Amino acid sequence: MKRFVLVSSLILGFGSDAFGKQAAEARAPEVQNAGGLPAETRMKALEEEVRTLAEEVAVLRGELKAVRDAKSAEPASDPRILLTAAHIEPGMLPANPPPIAASASPGPAPASPQVAQTQTYGGATSNAKLLNPDISLIGDFIGTAGHNTISPSRSLELHESEVGMQAIIDPYARADAFISFGETGVNVEEAYVTFTSLPAGLLMKVGKMRADFGKVNTIHNHALPYIDRPLATNNLVGGEDGIDDAGISITRFLPAPKNWFMEGTAQVFRGDSSTVYAANRRQDLSVVGHLRGYRDLSESTNLDLGISYSRGHSNLGFDFGPNFLTNLYGADATLRWKPLRRAIYKNFLFRTELFWSARDQLSALNAFETQHAFGMYSSAEYRVNRRWTVGGRFDRSGRATNANLTDTGFSGILTYWPSEFSQIRGQYRFGHLALANPGDFSNANEFLFQFLFVMGAHGAHPF
Repeated sequence: MKRFVLVSSLILGFGSDAFGKQAAEARAPEVQNAGGLPAETRMKALEEEVRTLAEEVAVLRGELKAVRDAKSAEPASDPRILLTAAHIEPGMLPANPPPIAASASPGPAPASPQVAQTQTYGGATSNAKLLNPDISLIGDFIGTAGHNTISPSRSLELHESEVGMQAIIDPYARADAFISFGETGVNVEEAYVTFTSLPAGLLMKVGKMRADFGKVNTIHNHALPYIDRPLATNNLVGGEDGIDDAGISITRFLPAPKNWFMEGTAQVFRGDSSTVYAANRRQDLSVVGHLRGYRDLSESTNLDLGISYSRGHSNLGFDFGPNFLTNLYGADATLRWKPLRRAIYKNFLFRTELFWSARDQLSALNAFETQHAFGMYSSAEYRVNRRWTVGGRFDRSGRATNANLTDTGFSGILTYWPSEFSQIRGQYRFGHLALANPGDFSNANEFLFQFLFVMGAHGAHPF
């Protein structure tokens, strides 16, 4: 059989050589006309190529002959010793194995080993899998112990279970949806489509989304480096939900000098956002604007700056008139140190945000007034090693409805990472919280702990 295959290949080789030579002779006039070279020169070049191919065929013949001779010189293998080194374990072979008797005539050839076939999906099944989005589930369990009479929390609660579905729709758009399941109900936290290939370098989002106001307002609960949200966001920017509404967002990169990355965002929302805004009429829209600047200070250090503005109608209701507005101003700064080669072992992040609220409302005497409240926080976190992160946060904020009441707080945070898919966090929180009368305070001392776990593919959030 091997001789037949060898002879057939040689015949095919000589036939292809002859056919190639005849084809070359037939193409010679065409080549001369196309390339502008004499036919004699082209023929000499083709003959040289054919000669080279013949030499290569001769070399291959010699190699085939050597392989055939080596195969015929090998002794017949006994099927009883066809074990590879990977299959032999200590204790499988006896200390003095008996000799294998030589048989006068070769026995029947051993059956060829069965090869496991890997199941291949195709057709409609394959297409269905390709169209499925990335689905994830994030669990957030929180416990609280200690003393707090102003804003007490539950002792134990499954704070949130977030289901995320993300997929690329086509080359021009992608979709993201995050549904939050809590103990009190279901909420669509975010669900929007992003168009990435618009003219003039624009990027547009349509749906329900967190407003691009500052930094903390854009971050989901499970992505925060602490368990609770800062006092300033609770008092001035709507708390846990924040400015989160149905609307349209347009973002564009802006030209900037000296290696700065600039990004501008303009957003229009329906006007309903927690305790911040309320739309009593169709035209009671709210707007958000954000300007971001980013720059790498070194290979491991970068600086992120931003300013924000938002405007909407107050949540006093239509009975008090449509001219009660709330204006919010914000500024944020983030400094990161994250060495490229040691990022999972050592990194540092410092962040601070400033907020200023101007809220129209009625005074105690039913007179029109504007409350001006200021708030801020500063936080830092340092990754000690691959498993442990320590951090702290300082808070100070007035209240949107009564700027004379000011809350102050401090938190110490310790986080343990069993893996990238789970976190265990503990936080001590001290609060110097204002009472109803200016100058009266109540101190809160609490210990919070949190368990986070992730299942499935969950895309990264903006940093």
